[in-house]
Amino acid sequence: AVLKDGLRSQVSAALKEGRVTPTELCQRCLALIKSTKFLNAYITVAEETALKQAEESEERYKRGQPLGLLDGIPIAVKDNFNTAGIETTCASNMLKGYISPYNATVVQKLLDQGAVLLGKTNLDEFAMGSGSTDGVFGPVRNPWSYSKQYREKSVPKSHSEDEESNWVITGGSSGGSAAAVSSFTCFAALGSDTGGSTRNPAAHCGVVGLKPTYGLISRHGLIPLVNSMDVPGILTRCVDDAAVLLGSLAGHDPKDSTTVQDDFKPFELPDLTDVSKLSIGIPKEYHAPGLSSEILALWSKAADLFKNAGAKVVEVSLPHTRYSIVCYHVLCTAEVASNMARFDGLEYGHRSDKKESTESMYAATRREGFNDVVRGRILSGNYFLLKQNYEKYFVKAQKVRRLIANDFVKVFRSGVDILLTPTTLSDPAPYREFIQEDNRTRSAQDDVLTQAANMAGLPAINVPTALSERGLPVGLQFIGRSFQEKELLTVAKWFEKQVQFPMIQLEEVERHDNGVFQHQKSASFS
Repeated sequence: AVLKDGLRSQVSAALKEGRVTPTELCQRCLALIKSTKFLNAYITVAEETALKQAEESEERYKRGQPLGLLDGIPIAVKDNFNTAGIETTCASNMLKGYISPYNATVVQKLLDQGAVLLGKTNLDEFAMGSGSTDGVFGPVRNPWSYSKQYREKSVPKSHSEDEESNWVITGGSSGGSAAAVSSFTCFAALGSDTGGSTRNPAAHCGVVGLKPTYGLISRHGLIPLVNSMDVPGILTRCVDDAAVLLGSLAGHDPKDSTTVQDDFKPFELPDLTDVSKLSIGIPKEYHAPGLSSEILALWSKAADLFKNAGAKVVEVSLPHTRYSIVCYHVLCTAEVASNMARFDGLEYGHRSDKKESTESMYAATRREGFNDVVRGRILSGNYFLLKQNYEKYFVKAQKVRRLIANDFVKVFRSGVDILLTPTTLSDPAPYREFIQEDNRTRSAQDDVLTQAANMAGLPAINVPTALSERGLPVGLQFIGRSFQEKELLTVAKWFEKQVQFPMIQLEEVERHDNGVFQHQKSASFS
């Protein structure tokens, strides 16, 4: 049952006391990865490397010298972080077979603390998407599609339809990492968050998804999408574990000039008992078009929960939020166009066999290596960066971005401590329904509630809150002040404790573990 325990309070203690060994823990997770292979959560499973790391961890425990709370803990990493000796593909033909000579800083920090790297998780190609459906390795299936909670409430016309077309998406682009954590194949996973790519799948998969303040965690070794917004994200099954990982990853990195210079002190989250001094802001602009009545009702209930507990709950306005998704699209595609220029077939990655000229080789390489979504964003970005369009689109979008960031500053200066918003417009959509619309349309809809925090560089977290009428997860988002992660996570932990989100009853896991998890009620494992 240790697979569902928390890092700080139980798993670390079980390892120290010898009730379970790192090798046993690793083997159990690897077995679960195999039995849940149909989820397509992993692109690469580094079984041999993981078992070797687990053995080394076991030796340290035998000597009574563990490296910390993460020693021997199985983790997974999104496949857009560089990993030495393990393929890094970004779910693209452009990087198939590419093996980085170095580890991303966040990966190296986890390994330095004894974490066991199980493998690399699936995503939308180059993290461009909100469903984890557009990578070359195929879509990721949401573990909740196979849960008792969902299957009891979905009524398929036939058994075959249930199996083949009734499954729902994970959200994206870090869908593989969210599915890996949700299905108990690892204790925590790294994602990336540019416009909501950690929080969106966290909401859809019923897990905690933290996007830290921009500059708190190093981006070195994260293959860039939008340099000015990218942040490594953290996915765990409870808020306490997100704090543990944040403490291990945060801090200055000389290899990333955008990281904060100040020292970061890891913290243990207090148990908040009195919320009467808290001021919770409810931004009226987040009552966005397309917001389901179910999520609106849940948002309202959450606000009442704080109010009834003594907190001050106030409606606030972020007037420029309505321009944010358009502004985000301009800035995102412009930076994508710049970043994707490095993939030219010369130094690394795919190279076309067409050799009539250098120009034809470039063109063929990029046509063969990138999918339609990536090529479309490159074209859009280059259009916005044309000399005649630069002032009209790119510069104007940067000015609007400043206005969006200033809206948040004004609200926090008014005395509001934390903002409470929905994370997604609805619960996860069935795959067949999701792919009826193109990636651009879907991303614009799915990022609308999350990308403003990236534009302003603020910390934000998804907390799983309840199950929808269909038996699928729904989460709410908390947005905090810059570098005030401790306050944000403390409030998130209090809320998590109040809502008691139900644990997924995944038949594959229960069958594999002889039903030992059936009676556990809470998804929080600390």
